Amino acid sequence: MRMSNIPIVPASFFGVVLGLAGLGGAWRTAHLAWGLPALVGDLVMLIAALVWLAVATLYGLKWLVAREAALTEATHPVQCCFIGLGGVATMPVAGGAIPYAHGLALALYVAGAAFTAGFAVWRTGGLWMGERDPGHTTPVLYLPTVAGSFVAATVGAALGFPDLGQFFFGAGFFGWLAIESVLLHRLLTAPSMANALRPTLGIQLAPPVVGAVSLIAVAPQAPLVLAHGMIGYGILQALILLRLLPWILREPLAPSYWAFTFGVTALATAPIRLLLLGDDSVVRYLAPVLFVFANLVVMIVAAVTLYRFWEHRRAAPAAKSALQPAGSAPSS
Repeated sequence: MRMSNIPIVPASFFGVVLGLAGLGGAWRTAHLAWGLPALVGDLVMLIAALVWLAVATLYGLKWLVAREAALTEATHPVQCCFIGLGGVATMPVAGGAIPYAHGLALALYVAGAAFTAGFAVWRTGGLWMGERDPGHTTPVLYLPTVAGSFVAATVGAALGFPDLGQFFFGAGFFGWLAIESVLLHRLLTAPSMANALRPTLGIQLAPPVVGAVSLIAVAPQAPLVLAHGMIGYGILQALILLRLLPWILREPLAPSYWAFTFGVTALATAPIRLLLLGDDSVVRYLAPVLFVFANLVVMIVAAVTLYRFWEHRRAAPAAKSALQPAGSAPSS
């Protein structure tokens, strides 16, 4: 393959991994709670791992063959936060590997957690310096600190480090509360988001429900009131996003809508995990509904992504032919 043929992928493509791994985790949990086929969860986790490997490889090559584009992304006030997903996405892949290769899972977890923590400190330090345009404040701000901390807590507990996970949970929980207030102030008082940024609002769903999964993982003995409250707040966020969907969809369906999938799959997983703890409350009714909803959302976004990829592949030869000088032969 020639260097010029290597796709230049944005860091936001790591969000595909989070959505797939989240769905795989939901199916694995549903297997334990309802006896659904374990093979489905394992297959989805395998797909997530393969996508992670492809995106990580292409993103790493981007720094070698398109360094200027990589640097431009790293200094962009919005897109830069997606770089943190490189570490965040590595950790659920590690979680998926735990039943089959504990040593590999631990190595991936340490690498992912270290990168996530380092990037979060670097990026947050830059934000604290100020001089930021409020229009650049979007839910992507949750990614380096909040998402990374909650995922580190959940996977850390699965690896046998629940005490360490509690520290990560605290970092994510209080980071979420702080950023939430800043983000809501921007949404309520600043000009309306540009169409291209509106799909990032899907990330708004993630903190309370990813945090609920994390809390259940690191402190299963804790009173259920906080987990119930976080799931309830997540449902409220989901309903608001459904109300805003016509406004958000002014930006046509595209891979950017994977921003919705990690939160949606966590919204499904948290109530099922509560069932496994013996919770006999309203989660009995919420869990199956939210599980079906999560599967539908991920399948729709995945179908749109595959269609866009096929459309791009189909258009590429025509575009290449149009660039050929008259009378010249196509390059091999």
